[in-house]
Amino acid sequence: MSPSSPSRGLSAQTGWIGSVARFWEKTYAPDYVGFLLLVVAYFLIQFLITPFHRLFFLDNINIQYPHAEVERVPVSWNIFYAGGIPLVVLILTLAITRSSVHKSHVTILGFFISLILTSFITDVIKNAVGRPRPDLISRCKPAPGTPEHKLVDINVCTEQNHHVLHDGWRSFPSGHSSFAFSGLGFLALFFCGQMHVFRPRTDLGRALLALAPLLGAALIAISRCEDYRHDVYDVTCGSILGMAVAYFSYRRYYPRLRSAKCDEPFPSREALFNEGFGKLKNDEETARGDFDEEEDE
Repeated sequence: MSPSSPSRGLSAQTGWIGSVARFWEKTYAPDYVGFLLLVVAYFLIQFLITPFHRLFFLDNINIQYPHAEVERVPVSWNIFYAGGIPLVVLILTLAITRSSVHKSHVTILGFFISLILTSFITDVIKNAVGRPRPDLISRCKPAPGTPEHKLVDINVCTEQNHHVLHDGWRSFPSGHSSFAFSGLGFLALFFCGQMHVFRPRTDLGRALLALAPLLGAALIAISRCEDYRHDVYDVTCGSILGMAVAYFSYRRYYPRLRSAKCDEPFPSREALFNEGFGKLKNDEETARGDFDEEEDE
């Protein structure tokens, strides 16, 4: 087969169609397109979607906790702790180690994909499940005379702040927890790979340094229980979700952590694309050489 063989698909075509196809195959354009789609979808959910409102009992002790006006880790600080700090650490580490452009590119790209993919999945689940937060009654401010031993809906609430009220049904899973583990978890995986933590004879000091970001993520998750925004179930599931997405995003660009080359990302798509064409060319030349030998005979 030659590079122009039909088996190469659109990338083997001439003209602008082939150019676009080759650009799509040998660059990370699909990743960026997917990233932008996730960003758009995330903001659409934030501004246009209201959660499913489950019925509730006023005498349910699990949702009678006070509503904390001041959170231990507000949304802005969570973004800073789990997004800003890991990003700075990643950039500094890549700069100090004089990493290649390809390594720096896929590391930062994977980090941002981990954050936005986790946020999108978390919000989709939050709005679909509609689980009441532990502080729902305090948010709701039910109208006087509302029966306590009867299932009621959102219509009994007198809270005028739209966000405060509707956010009371976004308990599962914990968004702070999933975001914290998606960002700090990705940083921990990166450190584990760079320091070969899971390779034989790695010292404990490196392992503790690599796992330190997970402690920070766990503290953020615990703070959600302390503020009565979530219970242990919400926080646990959110943490698992964030860590799972972080691992998924990391492994798309890096080999497994027990690999001897776990500190280096997979080859770039452009290199693999060009290598594929090179192999095809060599095969064609080999076949042509065999044909010439048969003619000589």
